[in-house]
Amino acid sequence: MYVWLRLLRVGATYKRRGRFDMGDEGRLSFRCLPTDIDMNMHLNNARYMMLADMGRIDIFLRSGLISAARRNGWGPLLGGLQISYVREIRLWKRFEVVSTIETWSGTQILGKHRFVLDDGRTAAVMMTTGGIYDFRNKRFVEVEEVMRALGRTEAPRAPTEQEQAFMASHMAMRQQGKEMVEERRS
Repeated sequence: MYVWLRLLRVGATYKRRGRFDMGDEGRLSFRCLPTDIDMNMHLNNARYMMLADMGRIDIFLRSGLISAARRNGWGPLLGGLQISYVREIRLWKRFEVVSTIETWSGTQILGKHRFVLDDGRTAAVMMTTGGIYDFRNKRFVEVEEVMRALGRTEAPRAPTEQEQAFMASHMAMRQQGKEMVEERRS
């Protein structure tokens, strides 16, 4: 239930945070609740993914993507992620999820989520890759087409060395997964 309450809060308050433009940071504040912790009394690993979802949903709402997706039969899909835990988020501690769209290429969008403690220290960093899927035509949509639908003209920046390594690792693991599916079929 708490997930739905957090989602409702994001949906009810996104307009107060203003329009999201590429290069902006989305910031959502949370507190680590008893329903978020594991036996070590800190934020459960799975909660990081759920809270990053909240950050992405905030960006989707504020950028106009949700409206454009509904009009066009599209939906945002997460393709993969990598997370590095730097320090723990203890029970009752406040923190922010700082979400950004880093860059894009073709149909692939790279995002980043930083989990920042009240004192400004980073607790975790997550990189994500995803895309916008056209459910009617069964294809991923080129980001330039998405940008046009949003009335945007921003161009992507070149990916950093770290982002290139993440994308290469993601694509290799995705290929491995596809091969495993094919092996099971034969």
